[in-house]
Amino acid sequence: MSSLSPLLYDDVVRRALAEDLGRAGDLTTEAIVDPAALARASVVARGAGRIAGLEAALHAFVLLDAGMTFERLASDGDEVAADTPLARLTGKARALLSAERTALNLLGRLCGIAAATQDLVRRIEGTRARVADTRKTTPLLRALEKYAVRCGGGVNHRFGLDDAVLIKDNHLAVAGSVRAAVEKARSHVGHLVRIEVEVDTLAQLEEALAVGVEAVLLDNMDVATLRRAVERVAGRAITEASGGVRPETIRAIAETGVDLISVGWLTHSAPALDVALDFET
Repeated sequence: MSSLSPLLYDDVVRRALAEDLGRAGDLTTEAIVDPAALARASVVARGAGRIAGLEAALHAFVLLDAGMTFERLASDGDEVAADTPLARLTGKARALLSAERTALNLLGRLCGIAAATQDLVRRIEGTRARVADTRKTTPLLRALEKYAVRCGGGVNHRFGLDDAVLIKDNHLAVAGSVRAAVEKARSHVGHLVRIEVEVDTLAQLEEALAVGVEAVLLDNMDVATLRRAVERVAGRAITEASGGVRPETIRAIAETGVDLISVGWLTHSAPALDVALDFET
């Protein structure tokens, strides 16, 4: 698993802190806590789960206190039990209190995505399929949320509109046919750009295969149809199943022989992991 570059989270964390601190700062903390006061606190996972985004979360504290020190007790990708300390922090009490919610919001969300991904990955062990994300991400958090999917053992689909061609149903409605859409796309992009076509029927699949696409998105097909689709593809293209994927259905989908199973709710609806900041007295 590749690490998360600070370039991907620095601006996000700064903007999140600015949103919370607003125009007048932390009124409660500044009224109660002496500016010179120091404190120790631990970031703790209240529930069991998979860790993702710890460095990004800790960065919130550093931005408010450059002298903040850490003892990291876990790493992204680790699986932890409930009530596991993830990091111990020492620094200005004001910074710990004012950055707390921003750090925990981010960490809890990313850990939740990683845990949900991990659950799906485990459910399809022994098959050839891999769990993939989609572009159904929180605006401005895409790089972080897709990183969390990797922490959970999943793989990333395209990051944006600019790194692959995915011809969907509305593109086909405008273009008129699979062949017309693919030929136009192929004449427009470079030779290293892959082309994937979303198909709803086996007839559309045959048309996509006839024009030589690199991947087919088998959209909202039942298991029996998915199996027939994989047989017809016969290795000529990457097969991706999408739509109606739930924990209780993903195993049957994987057993059809598809290469990828893309799951939108991983990044738009996964429940957050309960994480907390506990101060030492």
